[in-house]
Amino acid sequence: MDKKYIHSFIANALAEDVGDGDHTSLATIPAGTQGKARLLVKDTGILAGVELSLEIFKQVDPNLKVNVLLQDGAAIKPKDIAFEVEGDAQSILTAERLVLNCMQRMSGVATKTHGIVELLKGTNTKVLDTRKTTPGMRYLEKLAVKIGGGVNHRFGLFDMILIKDNHVDYSGGIKQAIQNTKGYLQKTGKKLAIEIEVRNLDELQQVLDEGGIDRILIDNFDLENLSKAVDMIGGKYETEASGGITIDNIRQYADCGVDYISVGALTHSVRSLDLSLKAV
Repeated sequence: MDKKYIHSFIANALAEDVGDGDHTSLATIPAGTQGKARLLVKDTGILAGVELSLEIFKQVDPNLKVNVLLQDGAAIKPKDIAFEVEGDAQSILTAERLVLNCMQRMSGVATKTHGIVELLKGTNTKVLDTRKTTPGMRYLEKLAVKIGGGVNHRFGLFDMILIKDNHVDYSGGIKQAIQNTKGYLQKTGKKLAIEIEVRNLDELQQVLDEGGIDRILIDNFDLENLSKAVDMIGGKYETEASGGITIDNIRQYADCGVDYISVGALTHSVRSLDLSLKAV
């Protein structure tokens, strides 16, 4: 876990929520009151965000003591208890909502990812996330994808070259886009993997003719043409499929032999799991 990012995220999230004080807790609970609470599971899925929650409690109040009963990645069901936290009651309540917001979201992402990973069992295809994430929470959502058994795609615009349809059109075509990219990397000295999207078999052939890339994104192909594309590539480059892929057909796409399938829905349209922090 990237502690520098996590500490900054927690500080910003607490500033947004707490402002100049948790006045409800300050008003109702005498200072120094000690308490205990349990993270109660009310849903079925995969747990994520436990390690993050430890950091949240620590940043709110280093004296809070947490007894972890279930780790990140655990399969959970209603009435399970993920952890217990004990210490200053005001501190527990100050941390409560941030802990729940993060864990519910992350557990939803991990659960959805795990479901797709299960569908792909028996194939060599891995599920990838995308940049379709919640602003400010990308690191946490991508961490949840890994907890659920998925694989992270590039983190942002800075750690990989991904030439998509708009880049191709603006640069004047497949060949020019690849040549421009090679020139840019040579000029800047950056060592970045190159992936390029193709929209049809003709564009794929142009990529194969030009070469010098690492992965080909086969976008919005039907099953027949996807199989043809994989055969044309012949293992020379990594392959990734996306577009028009759902829970109902993802196994069929994987059976075409692609290395990866990217699924934006892992992070942009998940249902948060129902969790609650209850005083004991």
